[in-house]
Amino acid sequence: MKIVFATNNRHKLQEIREILGPDFDIVSLSEIGCHADIPETGDTLEENARIKAEYVFSHYHLSCFADDTGLEVEALNGAPGVHSARYADGTDHDSEANMDKLLRELHGQANRQARFRTVISLILSDDNHASGSCQYIFEGEVKGRIDTEKHGTQGFGYDPLFIPEGYDRSFAELGESIKNKISHRARAVSKLAEYLKNR
Repeated sequence: MKIVFATNNRHKLQEIREILGPDFDIVSLSEIGCHADIPETGDTLEENARIKAEYVFSHYHLSCFADDTGLEVEALNGAPGVHSARYADGTDHDSEANMDKLLRELHGQANRQARFRTVISLILSDDNHASGSCQYIFEGEVKGRIDTEKHGTQGFGYDPLFIPEGYDRSFAELGESIKNKISHRARAVSKLAEYLKNR
């Protein structure tokens, strides 16, 4: 099954392809000729995922899904949350700057509990709902804590700081094979895959 993943983030694309496996032909935005910077103007992860999926479907009329992911830190009242990719002032997807800001915000903080949450919005072309009124939402989360310093070189985003529950190493240390089984995105994508396979 061919389906568009509304991203040009090569890390996300690779992760999704590995999780979904050979049953699905996952193509990126650039592969369908979409080079637009789709605005993420929503106040929630759900809204941003929906906005991106609706944009692709309304412009290209292809089955597609979009995700939005946020790191929610308990001591920061859920921040950075929907602003995770642009957490550091004046930046856009600057992982180092985002992690440095997070470490500063949590300096001296005993409570370092956090969770990663991914929301996926799916629109299927054969549903014939160009308005996006019939969508499917899948969510996954993983709980853990924020370390006091970065560890590991694999992964992306906040992976060097996030230690998932039940482990003593960061996502960036655990590596893709383990992360892709236990992560927030893996859990959301597994629900997406189950739905697609059972249609």
